[in-house]
Amino acid sequence: MNRIRYLLDEHVSYHLRKAVKNHDSDIVIRRIGESGVPTLGTLDPDILIWCETNNFALVTNNRKAMPVHLKDHLSDGNHVPGIFVLNSNLTMSETAYELALITGTSEPEEFTDQLIYLPISG
Repeated sequence: MNRIRYLLDEHVSYHLRKAVKNHDSDIVIRRIGESGVPTLGTLDPDILIWCETNNFALVTNNRKAMPVHLKDHLSDGNHVPGIFVLNSNLTMSETAYELALITGTSEPEEFTDQLIYLPISG
């Protein structure tokens, strides 16, 4: 089964990774700055290119600039497996549940080229 894989933006708490894996240890979730993913300080347009190339959906709290970066990315003929924007009103546990729910109930292509604001479950 093809599953959504997540890349956490560097401004997203590393603890979210552990919280998501507590719901489903098989979810692939990486964070910028780890080995094999973009380094800390990588510009958003380059992160989107990495996500497209490596088939990872981005998880970010960048509500202001990311919609602009996505628009530019798409207008250049590129694609992205999805961008999930965090909601500061959700606890980390609620956010982890949302991401695990998305992975467990969705196909990755459902979110292609979309900016999705959490929560989607309610």
